[in-house]
Amino acid sequence: MTTSDYENVLELDGLKEDIMSSDNKKDIIAIINKENTKSKVPDFKAGDTIKVHSKIVEGNKERIQMYQGVVVACKHGKGSQGTFTVRKISYNVGVERTFLLHSPRIEKIEIVNKGIVRRSKLYYLRDRSGKSARIKTKFFQAEKEAAPAVEAPVEVETKTEDSSQAAAQA
Repeated sequence: MTTSDYENVLELDGLKEDIMSSDNKKDIIAIINKENTKSKVPDFKAGDTIKVHSKIVEGNKERIQMYQGVVVACKHGKGSQGTFTVRKISYNVGVERTFLLHSPRIEKIEIVNKGIVRRSKLYYLRDRSGKSARIKTKFFQAEKEAAPAVEAPVEVETKTEDSSQAAAQA
């Protein structure tokens, strides 16, 4: 998009007067970054095992492909330019893929396991295989979506001849 396109968008939003009067490019960049960031991004870090559901376009069809692996690195923070790299082993070959955190091509991100690591970049995993490439994990239970509340069954006491006789004797 050119600057004139952004001006047209800002005019539609009624924001052009506020931004253009300040003549500050940081304000324009901040507004664009705010518009392009997702509100619900799970909190993950290097060492966590995640599932990334990404949209794949093949011709005129669109499908969702899952990519599960260990987060090797998170770069550029959690803002609109944030990226993360996921590594998995496919047919005994290590494959790394870098995703934009707030990309419209990412449908959702699920955390499978939380890893216990002491580094922010796990590039040393590239040289390791087998047991030496394992990462310690701690117990992690993914947050379930809000399920409808189920009420506990209520015991209803029915009167029978035996219970009424026992109550009379007591």
